Amino acid sequence: MNADLDALHPYPFEKLAALKAALTPPAELAHIPLTIGEPQHAPYPAALEALVAHQLEMARYPATNGLPALREAIASWATQRFQLRELDSERHIVPVNGTREAIFAFVQAALDRTRSAKVAVPNPFYQIYEGATLLAGGEPLYLDCTAENGFRPDIAAVPAATWRDVQIVFICSPGNPTGAVTPLNEFKQLIALADEHNFIIASDECYSELYLDEAAPPPGLLQACAELGRDDYRRCVVFHSLSKRSNLPGLRSGFVAGDAALLTPFKRYRTYHGCAMSLPLQHASIAAWQDELHVRANRDAYREKFSAVTDVLAPVMDFPVPQASFYLWPAVPGGDDIAFTQRLFAEQHVSVLPGSLMGRTGTSGVNPGAGRLRLALVAELAPTLEAAQRIRRLIERG
Repeated sequence: MNADLDALHPYPFEKLAALKAALTPPAELAHIPLTIGEPQHAPYPAALEALVAHQLEMARYPATNGLPALREAIASWATQRFQLRELDSERHIVPVNGTREAIFAFVQAALDRTRSAKVAVPNPFYQIYEGATLLAGGEPLYLDCTAENGFRPDIAAVPAATWRDVQIVFICSPGNPTGAVTPLNEFKQLIALADEHNFIIASDECYSELYLDEAAPPPGLLQACAELGRDDYRRCVVFHSLSKRSNLPGLRSGFVAGDAALLTPFKRYRTYHGCAMSLPLQHASIAAWQDELHVRANRDAYREKFSAVTDVLAPVMDFPVPQASFYLWPAVPGGDDIAFTQRLFAEQHVSVLPGSLMGRTGTSGVNPGAGRLRLALVAELAPTLEAAQRIRRLIERG
């Protein structure tokens, strides 16, 4: 077997299960999980209808590049959403089976093993960035996201000598787990660094449509390219998904868009990999990308939920004001995220994810996730609010 498999860390949820294994929660309280970022709102109905209507197309092999109608729907959506001048549906877009699959595959295809292969990742982070890097023979470079830097990587603090060994920089905006949004000026600064040091910017934007201020949608990497006049999106790729936007995590549908010079060899890799999206899923995806009304309604539901939960927790917990995504990133009273997680489960039957399980010891010499919790506000309002009330009850008991 590939020896690099031994370098992979257990997934955070495996570690969480071990932390809870010997605990017995109160049976009279229903379990409320705030752990996995799996949307529990109703899936977009028209997508499900398209899935059924095209079910007989399961008898056909799909092409790696996807249906022209799907790429055109994606191009139309992204062009309007991010104010792009040009996004060629043939050259600049690759439909994929969700962002997890695409992120992992892209690193395998893009990393050059013949030279130093560092991949910069935000810390704490979505674990696929690290796993993909290790299995591609690379070395993760952890860029700490702390309160002091607005929970975003401080790219200005990275020495030039370090950039010379970096091949890919991952940005996650809106951030998982912090919800922080990368502003356009930081995207532009990163593009300038990519030009100077010849690395790829990979922007994971799968939470981009879950924002709390309807008048302030999070900007994207391609939007920064457009403002700079880089209509070829040189050195830049973005990852988007229907999982959060349309409550379709089981559809496994998304896309990669950006630099055609990167996507052309990536498509060749995917042809060998054999991971084309099935045709019924593509038709369901077309329906979802073409409609915005259900996405606005989804944001309204999250906005109501965030308002209710923050009203309950703000008096007893410190957390950054949420900008986007469906996570809260509160500091734990007392600072021990592991002990608090175990006590919360044992006494209140609520599961949360300790922040330390999502981070590594990074540039600051500490794990920036330690002492915090990731709360995934993915369920409907009533159970989510009940979980917040139980958390507050635990804190107030001391």
